[in-house]
Amino acid sequence: MTISPDFSAASTAVATVLAAYLLLGEPWAGRRMYGSLARRRDTEPRALVRYFGLVLTLWWALAALAVAVLLLSPGTDAADFGLAMPDRPGYVVTGILLAGAVAVASGRNFHDLAKREKNVPGLASIEAMLPRTAEERRLAIAVAVTDGIGAELVYRGLLIAFGVGVLGLDLYVAAAFSVLVYAVAGFYQGRQGVLAFALFGAMFTGLYLATGSLLLPVAVHVILSVRDLTLPAPEKLRAAPEAAV
Repeated sequence: MTISPDFSAASTAVATVLAAYLLLGEPWAGRRMYGSLARRRDTEPRALVRYFGLVLTLWWALAALAVAVLLLSPGTDAADFGLAMPDRPGYVVTGILLAGAVAVASGRNFHDLAKREKNVPGLASIEAMLPRTAEERRLAIAVAVTDGIGAELVYRGLLIAFGVGVLGLDLYVAAAFSVLVYAVAGFYQGRQGVLAFALFGAMFTGLYLATGSLLLPVAVHVILSVRDLTLPAPEKLRAAPEAAV
C-alpha cells in the first residue's frame, strides 16, 4: 500500500487542530464524559440516552471535519484516506465473515458468563454504557455503527494521511503514530482501556495497510462494537430471574 496525500494550507490547519484534539483533548473529554455517565446512570433514567446522543454528535462532527480536510486538498485523492475499493476483495469478504463468526461465538460466551455472574473480560470498564431498555439498545447499535465508521475514517484514514502528507513520516511510522493516538483515546476506561485500544488499533491499522481500504477495518470494528455494546447490563440480568418468578 502506498499513499501520497498533498495537503493544502487550509486542510493542513484543519487537520493539525483535529490531530491535536485527538491526541490531547479526546482522552480527557472521553474520561470526563464517561465519568459523568457512571455517576448519573442509576439516578437519571435517561442519562445513557443523552450520553449516546452526545457521542453520536461528536463522532459525526469529527467525521465531517475529516471529509472537509479531504475536500480542501485538491491534490489528495480519496484513496489516500482509505476511501477506495480494497486491493484484495476476496480477503475482505473472508475477513468480514470470520469477524462475524468470532463476534457471534464470543458474544454468546460473554452472555453466558454474565448470566452465571462470572467475569466478562472488559465488561466492568464499559458497564455504564450497557443498555437496559429497548431505546437504549437501539441507540447502542447506532453508536456502535457510527464508532466503527468514524473511528476508522478519523484515526486510520485521516491520521495516517496526516502523518505522511504533513509530518513527512514513512507510511508505517505514520501508522504507528495513529495507533498511539487511538490508544490514548481508551483512557476513559483506565490503563486496561489504553492497552485494549492499542491492541485493537494495531489490528485495524494492519487490516487497512493490508487491503489499502477502510472497508474491512470499518466492518470488523462495527461488528465488534455491536457485540460489546449489546451485552446485557448487570441490573438487567439480576432482574430477569425476578421477572420469571
